[in-house]
Order: sequence, then C-alpha cells, then structure tokens
Amino acid sequence: MNQPLAYVHPEAKIAQNVVIEPFSTISKDVVIGDGTWIGPNVTIMEGARIGKNCKIFPGAVIAGIPQDLKFEGEYTTVEIGDNTTIRECVTINRGTVDKFKTVIGKNCLIMAYVHVAHDCIIGDNVILANCVQLAGHIEIGDHVFIGGTSAVHQFVKIGLHSMIAGGSLVRKDVPPFIKAAREPLSYAGVNSIGLRRRGYSNDQISDIQEIYRYIYLKGYNFSDAQRAVELELSATPERDEVLFFLKKSERGIIKNGNVKNEDR
Repeated sequence: MNQPLAYVHPEAKIAQNVVIEPFSTISKDVVIGDGTWIGPNVTIMEGARIGKNCKIFPGAVIAGIPQDLKFEGEYTTVEIGDNTTIRECVTINRGTVDKFKTVIGKNCLIMAYVHVAHDCIIGDNVILANCVQLAGHIEIGDHVFIGGTSAVHQFVKIGLHSMIAGGSLVRKDVPPFIKAAREPLSYAGVNSIGLRRRGYSNDQISDIQEIYRYIYLKGYNFSDAQRAVELELSATPERDEVLFFLKKSERGIIKNGNVKNEDR
C-alpha cells in the first residue's frame, strides 16, 4: 500500500503487503520483500535489496553511494535480510570493488543513528545499539552485540557471539564468544550469559573458557597459545571456530584486560 505522497520509481520491484508511508523515496533498481514497512521520510536509493518483514524507520538512508574516494560509480548493492529493523536516521552505504556489496543479515536490530559503511558484512541476529559507527570492510559474525556510541576501525573482524561494551573504540579484531570492554579495548571474559541464552550447555561454555585461558591467561604469546590450543584441547566446533578466526585475523586480536576471574 503506497501513500500518494510517497515517490516510488516505476522500475522498483515492490512485493505484496509492503507499506510505504508519506514522503519516502524509492529509487529504481530497488527490491523490497513481502510485508516490509517503510516509514515516512525514508530514502532508499539504487541498489537496495530489502528482505521480507523488515521495518525501516523515519530518516534512514539505504544504499547511498560509498564515502570512499576510490569509488568510481561501479555497480554495487546493499542487501538487508528478512525481519531486520532499521531505526531512525541509520545510513547504510553500498559496496565498492572490494566486495561489490554491503550486507546486513536476518533478524538484526540496527538502532538509531548507526552508520554502516561500504563493504561491511554483518551476520544474522546482530544488534548495533544507538550511534554505533562502522567504517568500511568490517566483518561481524552472528549474534554479536555492540554497545552504543562505539566506533569500529576499517577491516576489523568481530567473531560470532561476542559482546562489546558501549563507548568502545574497536581497533583490533575481537574473537568469538567473548566480552570486550575498557580502553584500550581488552578481553573481559567469555560471554557466558549470552551463550546460555542461545542454548549453549555448561560443558560447552567451560570448554570455551578453557580455550581463552590458553589465549589470555596462561602467559603465552598469541602464536604459542594458538598452537597449544590446537595440540592440547579436544576438537570441538567452538575450538575450531576460535582457531579459524585467529588464523584469518590480519589486524591482530585485542589483548588481555588483566582479567583474573571469568564470569561463570
């Protein structure tokens, strides 16, 4: 249902049961899935691919061109998964020749005033709290929470099920399953509460805590800790996820924040 005061380009592909409120602009080469709500004063530019049952609140700008001086007008997109909510004044930029797309997964909550720059790849069930600022080329795993007013450096990777405190400056990679806090951003224990909420057993959480004892609490350097985890700890999906993350880290991971006792 399009309000008469909204502008929808005739070449835009709008599915069934989509509501577009007054004063919103939908450009050509836009795809919007079933049941999505586009609030008033939303701007959706060329290259947007928006899934089913999404909610996009006033002032959001989706698929603006990258704020990258190397961008030369190449064809790129923004992809937003089903059931994702984009709150007020969020800006999400298209990709560049690096990945040719910016992606936000399913069931995400992107709170007000968040900026997602070009070529970011964000997983499913991610929460970015108010005013989080993502530079270009960032990768964020599933079930990540980033607290409000945090800023993330370009090319940083953030592992799945991790939690980052509000007001953080994220300059290094954040491994999976952990909490990160303080300045400079540091390891602050395993995200045990979040893992329990998502169905991880006490045994699985204990195994993850043992992995991070090797990495952060036993006095190894990161290379030696990685080898020790691989050689001395039993193979599990969680262990392998951590090892894979460490091996692909290019910026290096955050350091220990002098944690003595992990939350249980």
